[in-house]
Amino acid sequence: MASRRDFLHQGLRLTAAGLVAVPLIDARAARAGASQTSDAVGVEPPPDLFDAQVVDPDFWAKPRTLSVIRPQSGERTNVLYWKDGQVIDSAYQELCHILRDVNGKSSIPIDPKLLETLWASQAFVARYGLDKPMEILSGYRTPASNSRLIEQGVPAARQSLHMSGKAADVRIAGLTEEVLGGLVKSFRKGGVGFYYRGGPKGGWIHADTGLNRTWKG
Repeated sequence: MASRRDFLHQGLRLTAAGLVAVPLIDARAARAGASQTSDAVGVEPPPDLFDAQVVDPDFWAKPRTLSVIRPQSGERTNVLYWKDGQVIDSAYQELCHILRDVNGKSSIPIDPKLLETLWASQAFVARYGLDKPMEILSGYRTPASNSRLIEQGVPAARQSLHMSGKAADVRIAGLTEEVLGGLVKSFRKGGVGFYYRGGPKGGWIHADTGLNRTWKG
């Protein structure tokens, strides 16, 4: 008998093959019976949507190429930034620039652990045929940019990890927030915020390298 994990992985294969607008499982059904609150630990994505902890060891040892798009500035890059256990400095600097504060025109060193999460998410779904770039909606933010977002009513924490280069708001075309967020959460590398939005582009996922926690924004 097929396991739940086999069933869900088969769902991803079908999604990648063309049914990308359809969630792999119904989000409401997956959360049925779970405690639902609005605090930082109240959102539970479907359990075991991806079990990233059981990927083969070679997954973490192979060279890491990150393909990203920055819609706000129109920039894109496809860069090998890690190989043989070492970060490639020139590529790392390029990614720090891509993840800069576009409005504040400022950049800082981005936490390599954040890049690892972004790469792993992209590389994991590519194994199922969904080879899409990572859209970076927000990376580093200056304190001034972060305060401006708060004043405009945009979801932004006053002590946001964006201001220290440890957070990014991202999406991958073809993956719902539930699916991408469930995947990012499975890496257990930090916080995951689920931002559900309607419209042609949908919402996004906040990923950071802080404490392990989830929330809905």
